Amino acid sequence: MSGKSYTFSHAISLQPAHSITQGLRAVDIGMPDLAVFKQHHADYVAALRSTGAHVELLDALEDYPDSVFVEDAALCLPEGAIVMRPGAPSRLGEAATMAPTLAKFYDDIRTIDAPDFIEGGDILTTEREILVGTSARTTSGGIEALRRTTADWGYTVREVATPEGVLHFKTDCSLLDEDTILSTKRLAVSGCFEGYKVLNTAEGEEACANTIRFNELVIMPAGFPKTAEMLDKAGYNVREVGNSEAAKLDGGMSCLSLRFSPPSA
Repeated sequence: MSGKSYTFSHAISLQPAHSITQGLRAVDIGMPDLAVFKQHHADYVAALRSTGAHVELLDALEDYPDSVFVEDAALCLPEGAIVMRPGAPSRLGEAATMAPTLAKFYDDIRTIDAPDFIEGGDILTTEREILVGTSARTTSGGIEALRRTTADWGYTVREVATPEGVLHFKTDCSLLDEDTILSTKRLAVSGCFEGYKVLNTAEGEEACANTIRFNELVIMPAGFPKTAEMLDKAGYNVREVGNSEAAKLDGGMSCLSLRFSPPSA
């Protein structure tokens, strides 16, 4: 099915916890404001729902400050779901908590086991392959484990490199359609998107590379007018959502949901 990499009937999202102020961050650019975060999150969920998708909104997990970033906990594919093994010690328990929710939609749920690490933020699924970037949170062993886990589903898993100093592979890129990637220039110059059409974020707007194509919408963080205009002119239906508080915890549009069409949908 063409468009399967961005056409979804379902999403899972999770409310921000009060403990989010203790969330991990690569650089301290300020404490997230929980009230503002909740409003941005509500706007995000509303954008997903506006496409007709069912969004399963889960209660906050106070024991896991970073749990709002549900994408790192699992990879959802049409054939089944895979529970990840996050590379940050404080996040290891998050993935297991996602399994019961995934079981509502999937009969086939697989897991990445110790000692390997892999997070969903490093995984970009396109129409033709699964690209996975090695990072501080995803190891080559984790990528190999994903390759083994998805082999019987017919996927090609390709290991690529995340730029130095960038938390996740998808911090710097996102899928726009079957053939097109939105990328920072620093990632695109690595050549990892050979064979794809690449649109670069505007100079100084690298932080909006983490955008998502969700059905007819391209949902991007607000505050990046040059890139938004470029995408609009390229024919994409852009919806901007506030992300100032998630950004303080290295979070973006893809981090806040698991997007999928379960086998029964």
